[in-house]
Amino acid sequence: MPHPHLMVERSPAGYRRLLLARPDRHNALDPELTRALRDALAEAPEEPVVLGSTDPRLFCAGADLTIADADRAAVSGLLYDCCEIMITRPGPVIAAVGGPAVGGGAQLMTAADVRIAGPEARMRWVGPPGRDLAVGAWVLPDLVGRGVALDFIVTARWVDAAEALRLGLVSSVVAGPLQAAADLAGELARRGPGSVAKAKTITAEGGLLGRLRAERRANESAWAEMLAAGPRAAGP
Repeated sequence: MPHPHLMVERSPAGYRRLLLARPDRHNALDPELTRALRDALAEAPEEPVVLGSTDPRLFCAGADLTIADADRAAVSGLLYDCCEIMITRPGPVIAAVGGPAVGGGAQLMTAADVRIAGPEARMRWVGPPGRDLAVGAWVLPDLVGRGVALDFIVTARWVDAAEALRLGLVSSVVAGPLQAAADLAGELARRGPGSVAKAKTITAEGGLLGRLRAERRANESAWAEMLAAGPRAAGP
């Protein structure tokens, strides 16, 4: 079903745009929005998808910190569903990152096959304070190497667009990342999914999918322990 905070647009060029549309909350994710995103990613799996935001200054702040822990645990599971769909669907996913991508938002960005950033984009792989969650350990080593990946995860520091480009975390930095992503999606739609689908299957089977599932299991256990211990104050 349509969701008020997810804009789904089908282009005559043969691709779809999935745009997060909750700018007042920096596109923070609650269970309903994340479920809608998962379902939209799973639809028409051979079509190229552009994942972005209706507000070019934003990408995604991750899980909404104002919702209950049980709902945030649900968002975590749904985000791993999204990431698994993104890396296994035959059609490519292109992330257009115009602004901050934090926590689960950074997970979505890195799960995309191609990442195009704007000059103001910045990323941070961090979970909520005191929750002891792994964020990004499944995918960052493939993109930037183990040492840099651990730097990002352990320090939870911000990575700006220039550093992301230098490290190969994004493929380009352009003034209009959403339009650049749409142009690429249209070109990929014209080519068809064949070679892209094969490349995605080969690279995912190299261990990426197993690490995604291992991180998911670890974080599900952490959430279960937290919920059993009772409610805690939300982080800043």
